[in-house]
Amino acid sequence: MSILVAEARAWIGTPYVHQAAVRGAGCDCLGLLRGVWAQVTQTPLQPVPAYTPDWSEAQGDERLWSEVSKRLTRKQLGDAAPGDVVLFRMRQGAVAKHVGLQAACGDTPTFIHAYQGHGVVENAFSAPWQRRMVARFAAPVFELKEV
Repeated sequence: MSILVAEARAWIGTPYVHQAAVRGAGCDCLGLLRGVWAQVTQTPLQPVPAYTPDWSEAQGDERLWSEVSKRLTRKQLGDAAPGDVVLFRMRQGAVAKHVGLQAACGDTPTFIHAYQGHGVVENAFSAPWQRRMVARFAAPVFELKEV
Protein backbone atom coordinates (compact mmCIF):
# COMPACT_ATOMS: atom_id res chain seq x y z
CA MET A 1 0.00 0.00 0.00
CA SER A 2 1.16 3.53 -0.74
CA ILE A 3 2.41 5.43 2.31
CA LEU A 4 0.26 8.35 1.13
CA VAL A 5 -2.85 6.17 1.06
CA ALA A 6 -2.11 4.77 4.52
CA GLU A 7 -1.76 8.29 5.93
CA ALA A 8 -4.86 9.55 4.10
CA ARG A 9 -6.89 6.66 5.53
CA ALA A 10 -5.80 7.78 9.01
CA TRP A 11 -7.62 11.08 8.25
CA ILE A 12 -10.97 9.39 7.48
CA GLY A 13 -13.62 10.83 9.77
CA THR A 14 -11.92 14.22 10.06
CA PRO A 15 -14.68 16.84 9.73
CA TYR A 16 -14.79 19.26 6.83
CA VAL A 17 -13.43 22.66 7.84
CA HIS A 18 -12.68 25.18 5.10
CA GLN A 19 -8.94 26.04 4.87
CA ALA A 20 -8.01 23.72 7.77
CA ALA A 21 -5.43 20.91 7.63
CA VAL A 22 -5.43 19.13 11.00
CA ARG A 23 -6.13 15.39 11.22
CA GLY A 24 -9.08 14.72 13.51
CA ALA A 25 -9.91 18.41 13.93
CA GLY A 26 -10.78 19.51 10.40
CA CYS A 27 -9.68 19.94 6.81
CA ASP A 28 -10.92 20.67 3.33
CA CYS A 29 -9.78 18.79 0.21
CA LEU A 30 -6.61 20.83 -0.19
CA GLY A 31 -5.95 20.68 3.55
CA LEU A 32 -6.16 16.88 3.39
CA LEU A 33 -3.41 16.77 0.76
CA ARG A 34 -1.31 19.34 2.60
CA GLY A 35 -1.70 17.49 5.90
CA VAL A 36 -0.95 14.07 4.43
CA TRP A 37 2.14 15.47 2.72
CA ALA A 38 3.36 17.11 5.94
CA GLN A 39 2.92 13.87 7.90
CA VAL A 40 4.57 11.62 5.32
CA THR A 41 7.52 13.93 4.73
CA GLN A 42 7.73 14.96 8.40
CA THR A 43 7.96 18.60 7.34
CA PRO A 44 5.97 21.61 8.52
CA LEU A 45 2.62 22.24 6.93
CA GLN A 46 3.20 24.42 3.88
CA PRO A 47 1.15 27.64 3.95
CA VAL A 48 -1.18 28.62 1.14
CA PRO A 49 -2.84 31.98 0.49
CA ALA A 50 -6.33 32.37 1.94
CA TYR A 51 -9.06 31.25 -0.44
CA THR A 52 -12.83 31.40 -0.52
CA PRO A 53 -15.16 28.51 -1.37
CA ASP A 54 -15.70 30.03 -4.84
CA TRP A 55 -12.01 30.89 -5.41
CA SER A 56 -10.89 31.53 -8.98
CA GLU A 57 -14.37 30.82 -10.40
CA ALA A 58 -15.18 34.40 -11.38
CA GLN A 59 -11.91 34.74 -13.26
CA GLY A 60 -12.07 31.23 -14.74
CA ASP A 61 -8.51 30.78 -13.50
CA GLU A 62 -7.31 27.17 -13.20
CA ARG A 63 -5.25 28.13 -10.16
CA LEU A 64 -5.31 24.78 -8.36
CA TRP A 65 -4.47 22.88 -11.56
CA SER A 66 -1.59 25.25 -12.22
CA GLU A 67 -0.15 24.92 -8.71
CA VAL A 68 -0.41 21.12 -8.65
CA SER A 69 1.22 20.98 -12.10
CA LYS A 70 4.23 22.86 -10.73
CA ARG A 71 4.80 20.23 -8.04
CA LEU A 72 3.74 16.88 -9.52
CA THR A 73 4.05 15.02 -12.82
CA ARG A 74 0.89 14.78 -14.90
CA LYS A 75 -0.31 11.33 -16.00
CA GLN A 76 -2.91 9.94 -18.36
CA LEU A 77 -6.35 9.87 -16.72
CA GLY A 78 -6.66 6.09 -17.03
CA ASP A 79 -3.16 5.34 -15.73
CA ALA A 80 -4.22 4.94 -12.08
CA ALA A 81 -1.92 4.05 -9.20
CA PRO A 82 -2.49 4.23 -5.44
CA GLY A 83 -1.46 7.63 -4.08
CA ASP A 84 -2.06 9.53 -7.32
CA VAL A 85 -3.48 13.01 -6.86
CA VAL A 86 -6.72 13.42 -8.82
CA LEU A 87 -8.25 16.75 -9.77
CA PHE A 88 -11.97 17.32 -10.39
CA ARG A 89 -14.41 19.87 -11.79
CA MET A 90 -17.50 19.81 -9.63
CA ARG A 91 -19.63 21.27 -12.42
CA GLN A 92 -19.21 21.18 -16.19
CA GLY A 93 -17.51 24.38 -17.34
CA ALA A 94 -16.38 25.31 -13.83
CA VAL A 95 -12.75 25.54 -12.78
CA ALA A 96 -11.15 22.43 -11.32
CA LYS A 97 -11.03 22.98 -7.58
CA HIS A 98 -11.49 19.64 -5.87
CA VAL A 99 -8.68 17.16 -5.19
CA GLY A 100 -8.30 13.71 -3.72
CA LEU A 101 -5.94 10.74 -3.54
CA GLN A 102 -6.47 7.52 -5.46
CA ALA A 103 -6.64 4.80 -2.82
CA ALA A 104 -7.45 1.56 -4.62
CA CYS A 105 -7.29 0.55 -8.27
CA GLY A 106 -8.59 -2.42 -10.22
CA ASP A 107 -12.15 -3.73 -10.15
CA THR A 108 -13.21 -1.59 -7.18
CA PRO A 109 -11.31 1.70 -7.40
CA THR A 110 -11.62 4.19 -4.56
CA PHE A 111 -10.31 7.62 -3.68
CA ILE A 112 -9.99 9.61 -0.46
CA HIS A 113 -11.11 13.21 -0.27
CA ALA A 114 -12.74 15.78 1.99
CA TYR A 115 -15.90 17.55 1.06
CA GLN A 116 -18.50 19.69 2.72
CA GLY A 117 -21.15 17.82 4.66
CA HIS A 118 -19.11 14.60 4.67
CA GLY A 119 -15.59 15.34 5.92
CA VAL A 120 -12.80 12.95 4.92
CA VAL A 121 -14.18 9.81 3.31
CA GLU A 122 -13.07 7.00 1.03
CA ASN A 123 -15.52 6.78 -1.86
CA ALA A 124 -15.95 4.42 -4.75
CA PHE A 125 -14.37 5.99 -7.82
CA SER A 126 -17.74 5.69 -9.52
CA ALA A 127 -18.67 6.78 -13.04
CA PRO A 128 -19.99 10.18 -11.86
CA TRP A 129 -16.68 10.91 -10.11
CA GLN A 130 -14.69 9.65 -13.08
CA ARG A 131 -16.61 12.02 -15.36
CA ARG A 132 -15.64 14.95 -13.12
CA MET A 133 -11.93 14.05 -13.11
CA VAL A 134 -9.89 16.33 -15.35
CA ALA A 135 -6.30 15.55 -14.36
CA ARG A 136 -4.21 12.89 -12.64
CA PHE A 137 -0.77 13.41 -11.17
CA ALA A 138 1.78 10.79 -10.18
CA ALA A 139 2.17 10.17 -6.49
CA PRO A 140 5.62 11.19 -5.28
CA VAL A 141 7.92 8.30 -4.48
CA PHE A 142 9.16 8.14 -0.89
CA GLU A 143 12.06 6.14 0.40
CA LEU A 144 11.44 4.88 3.89
CA LYS A 145 14.49 5.22 6.06
CA GLU A 146 15.17 2.66 8.72
CA VAL A 147 15.76 4.02 12.21
